[in-house]
Amino acid sequence: MGAIEDVYDDLDADVPFEEFEAAVEQKVEDMGGLADEETAAMLIAHELRDEEVNSVADIEPGMDDVKFLAKVMTVGEVRTFERDGEDEDGHVLNVEVADESGRITISLWDQVAVDAKENLQAGDVLRIMGRPKEGYSGLEVAVDKVEPDPDAEVDVEAVEQYRVEDLTMGASDVDLLGVILDTDTVRTFDRDDGTEGKVSNMTVGDETGRVRVTMWDEMADRVEELAAGTTVEVVDGYVRERDGDLELHVGSRGAIEEVDEDVEYVPETTDIDDLELEDVVDIAGGVIETSEKRTFDRDDGSQGQVRNVRIKDDTGEIRVALWGDKADRDIDLADRVVFTDVEVQDGWQDDLEASAGWRSSVTVLEDAAGGTADDAAGASGRDAGQGGLDSFESTGSSADSSSESTAAATAEADGDEATGADASDDGGVVEFTGTVVQAGDPIVLDDGTQTRSVETSANLRLGEEVTVRGVERDGTIDADDVF
Repeated sequence: MGAIEDVYDDLDADVPFEEFEAAVEQKVEDMGGLADEETAAMLIAHELRDEEVNSVADIEPGMDDVKFLAKVMTVGEVRTFERDGEDEDGHVLNVEVADESGRITISLWDQVAVDAKENLQAGDVLRIMGRPKEGYSGLEVAVDKVEPDPDAEVDVEAVEQYRVEDLTMGASDVDLLGVILDTDTVRTFDRDDGTEGKVSNMTVGDETGRVRVTMWDEMADRVEELAAGTTVEVVDGYVRERDGDLELHVGSRGAIEEVDEDVEYVPETTDIDDLELEDVVDIAGGVIETSEKRTFDRDDGSQGQVRNVRIKDDTGEIRVALWGDKADRDIDLADRVVFTDVEVQDGWQDDLEASAGWRSSVTVLEDAAGGTADDAAGASGRDAGQGGLDSFESTGSSADSSSESTAAATAEADGDEATGADASDDGGVVEFTGTVVQAGDPIVLDDGTQTRSVETSANLRLGEEVTVRGVERDGTIDADDVF
């Protein structure tokens, strides 16, 4: 047995001996006598070994050629295009293939593409040889040679309709059905070539989880036509990674279509009492306090905005800071809200607070009893508006006691003892009972007929009904006692 045969036998490559021998002879000729047949055979064997990849995950940009075994996941549509300077049109077909390690798109061209469209179907196992390159949806393999292998097995399940849990890095031609949990606004940016691009985001969920959807250019405007709670089908998306999380992207080839189907999404939230510093978690609760939106100047001269709300569940309560566009969310007292991917941080007075940033979603759940924010003047109103939401049972008083307290406050206001107007002239001590209608500095109480500003260090929240006692000057009560 000659030197070429020995090297070939050790190679154990999926290449016919005749092709290997011809490649060795060409290598000897190319090197101009600097290598004999054995050296040339070893060089060719080394090049062929470089082509061998154990799995889809081993395929990387910059490889000259790769050979691998994979199963067909989805077969796209044949696209026709005009070639410069040629009479005949070109054809291309994208096929998503996968093995146990991941997924990748392979591109087939011209007559091979046309034939593959007619003959390939999900579940077929292929032996593929081609060149890795950056394509429209990321890394793909331009196929030089492909053939079916009905005897080979690849342990991965073909997917026609994706669920969130089915998404993997590199997946393309993704069709996914989900309910919109949250939407953001359209943003513009400048590309390196001087053109302007557009991008927008929304979050969709199904029974297996949720995913952030990023829409580009003409698709970005679609977000302005969609609302939380709408069921949509994402068509022809592709999966990318950002900050360790998978995202589903949609470009000009894709679509976002509203569909008349019910999709259930049930968030797995963490109890507020279990939150720890630096956690990134999902939380939910009833809104017991809101504040006005504030704007501020960043170090780069741009303006930002933030709004705070406080929520309560059965285990505790926490303030949530809504940053950027999320500060514009329509959130009212008594709404039940789910916040996803919020970061737990140090807050005011050593309390923990949650920060809802760019990757968070904010979803206002539908009211179980059909109530509205207008029902939320007090704690009892919040309970009625939420159909008996347990998280409010420990705040405020019942509807009957609230009415009695308000009536008592009104009666006192009519008498000589506690009328703020009479006492304010001489700085006398007054007592006033009312509902907190403004939380902050100052606190504002309302008893149904009049309001009072209150200076106090007590931590009062919107909707609470309290009685304050202290000296009143110029319409403001400096409260020594709050009960």
